[in-house]
Amino acid sequence: MASLDWLTARPIAHRGYHNAAAGRIENTRSAVSAAIERNFAIEVDVQETADHQALVFHDNSLDRLVFESGPVRKHALAELKRMRMRGTDDPMWDLDDLLALVTGRVPLVIEIKTLCVRDGQKAFVTGIADRLKHYAGPVAVKSFDPDMLEILRAHAPQLTRGIVAEDTRTDPFWKRFSVMERFALRNLLHYPRTRPHFISYGVKSLPAPAPWFFRKILGVPVITWTVRDAQDRLIASLNADQIVFEGFDPDTA
Repeated sequence: MASLDWLTARPIAHRGYHNAAAGRIENTRSAVSAAIERNFAIEVDVQETADHQALVFHDNSLDRLVFESGPVRKHALAELKRMRMRGTDDPMWDLDDLLALVTGRVPLVIEIKTLCVRDGQKAFVTGIADRLKHYAGPVAVKSFDPDMLEILRAHAPQLTRGIVAEDTRTDPFWKRFSVMERFALRNLLHYPRTRPHFISYGVKSLPAPAPWFFRKILGVPVITWTVRDAQDRLIASLNADQIVFEGFDPDTA
């Protein structure tokens, strides 16, 4: 694997360099453009649509950010792109729109949101990988779902991939998993089958044995999310190689 210095060189703007008060909503064209202007790397999320396309959007549901309601996956991409985000003039957009805007000017990290289904949303994941094969800029993909990483490893082994993880004993989301499954996820026991090129670990869960081991012993870069204040930055400086940040300018704060 080639050096990942490009991935750790600059702070990574969480869902773009967004600021709702300024009309820049997360994961929008405006937020991504603002990050490019500041030369920040960019992290965005993609959700699967009804026709298996990649919508640049974080939530499973439309309710919080759009003047519509219900699951994203009940709508086809063309219908979703006619919708407007709350608090901005930005329409919803897709992965191809994102790639056309960034055009390799800054590193791009794409988190594939998972529905935690047994097939790992294979068609969705491989479709994203196929699009990225033709992208000329620095790009990585990541997911909480080890099954998605396993699919990526088999289908596009040279595409930079990362696992997203945290302490699975606190957030209510993890209650759907068994005790053993949670243990395996937070300790990255899937590594032999997923072989992530980097680890994206929650800052509130650091320090932790698994990211320490992979970083210090195996040399796997650790990026930590989501850094929002001075205490988070201190933790990150001791335990990670780069931050995913939100709510401040890391170049001036």
